[in-house]
Amino acid sequence: MTLDFLAPFYLWTKSLHLIAVIAWMAGLFYLPRLFIYHFQVPVGDARSELFKVMERRLLKAIMNPAMIATWVFGLALILTPGAVDWTAGWWHLKLTSVLLMSGFHGMLGAARKRFEADGRPRTERAWRFWNEVPTLLLIVIVIMVIVKPF
Repeated sequence: MTLDFLAPFYLWTKSLHLIAVIAWMAGLFYLPRLFIYHFQVPVGDARSELFKVMERRLLKAIMNPAMIATWVFGLALILTPGAVDWTAGWWHLKLTSVLLMSGFHGMLGAARKRFEADGRPRTERAWRFWNEVPTLLLIVIVIMVIVKPF
């Protein structure tokens, strides 16, 4: 199903989608790094309280709106006539990767709440591992969209 009225706005929709993706990815790259730094300071320390503010603002003011905009403009793109070749297989892997990215976003949100309650979810080493997840998913997504290998 496509919506013909979206066709004249394709380039605007695509541009807004890409802007939203960039903002979302910036947050997905930075929040796990903040968790690594937060993990290194003692509970109750002034720096811990500062990290709580930074993490909350990053998630609530940048990441959540950017993720929502990414999804809204992405859905508008797939509803635009001719934007997606539904017989191609690349978009299945792209959609799966975006769903995984959204799940990762949710995991970060839950971890932020635990940090805010002075918990220390996972280990510093684990956060260093999780910090790489958005990069790997981004690589898959970009290759699927640009190269369309299958």
